[in-house]
Amino acid sequence: MIPWEKLDTAKIPGSDEELRLMRRGKEFSIKLGTNELMNSRLSGSEAALATLAAKQIETVAKPIVLIGGLGMGFTLRAALAVLGSKAKIVVSELVPSVVAWARGPMAEVFGDSLDDARVSIQETDVGEIIRARRSAFDAIQLDVDNGPEGLTRKGNDALYSASGLSSAKTALRPGGVLAVWSSGPNPAFTRRLRSAGFDVNEVNVRATGRGGGARHVIWIAKKS
Repeated sequence: MIPWEKLDTAKIPGSDEELRLMRRGKEFSIKLGTNELMNSRLSGSEAALATLAAKQIETVAKPIVLIGGLGMGFTLRAALAVLGSKAKIVVSELVPSVVAWARGPMAEVFGDSLDDARVSIQETDVGEIIRARRSAFDAIQLDVDNGPEGLTRKGNDALYSASGLSSAKTALRPGGVLAVWSSGPNPAFTRRLRSAGFDVNEVNVRATGRGGGARHVIWIAKKS
């Protein structure tokens, strides 16, 4: 078997933790300690984050979408595939090296997605964008950590708090949707979404998107 090769490391702003970009042949992995955050062979649930959200806003002629977390671009590429030519997609990525990896060693994985005219990359905390905007987005898609309980950075917890959900609701247009990816269920978060006034649907998906791999959860929270 081909051994894993460490290509680069990156400090996470606001944390002492470090991401590692690994490669084995044409397979890539981003790891934090002993945890694998993402793998280029497992894109199903991250892609579902985009497609499930897009289904909720399919009648919007010129949708504006905010994606929190670039990662390996699974959600971005899925959004580009299902949203029309008049869509605008803002991708917020806190770790500058992740954007550099997308344009460098993982360029083949990303294809031309970063250069699509519909896409704007912002190297900043997605929470800052959400708090600064009002009725700005038709969909907000969050995949910035392992789910509502922060793993890579404790500051991410604020996104999923009562105040964070209130800010997200304010940043959405009427009928907009907040879609949240998680590695597993979190009943307390479901309750917080409902308490924030969202109509909530919890969807179970598989990591590979073909009925295999780990079971992940996506919340689709609709603003009335």
